[in-house]
Amino acid sequence: MYVHFDGYPDSKLPLLLAAYQHRFAGDVQAMARHLIDEVHHGWEELGTDLLDGAPAGLRRSLTEGEEYPSRQLTNVYNTDGTPAERELITQDGTEDLEWAYVLHESGIKVIGLLAYDRGPVVGWDTDPRSRIVADPGACNPDSPAPVVPQRTGPRLSATAPASAPAPRKAARR
Repeated sequence: MYVHFDGYPDSKLPLLLAAYQHRFAGDVQAMARHLIDEVHHGWEELGTDLLDGAPAGLRRSLTEGEEYPSRQLTNVYNTDGTPAERELITQDGTEDLEWAYVLHESGIKVIGLLAYDRGPVVGWDTDPRSRIVADPGACNPDSPAPVVPQRTGPRLSATAPASAPAPRKAARR
């Protein structure tokens, strides 16, 4: 699938992971039909409609409360002015692209095309709120996925910081 506007993994990967987990209920084939097969040319932008069915808290954390629809590319023409036909994007046709995503049964392969011709797979069970490293060099195909898991709560220290008041002693009678 081709996404014209903002195809960077730190914005698209959380959206795709949440869409798989919620809107498409774990059905990668249904997701592929929607994103690839049922679109005429590609996408101008992937929108928050992909988050339909996601919990409100997750939706808010991914969108900061903004809502915008997905938009397909329209009015795509060849240089001679004739309407363009849908083209299959192959490795030879990626010279102007920075990122590629390949849907697999186990997850999404993220390819930083400026550095590699293949990349690591980010598992479908990855928390969409995780921090995604959007550096093509971080997508080394022989390294773990460029995902930093979200911290689920405040880090607790075993000792009180130096600025904390000393515990009170019980008064003696």
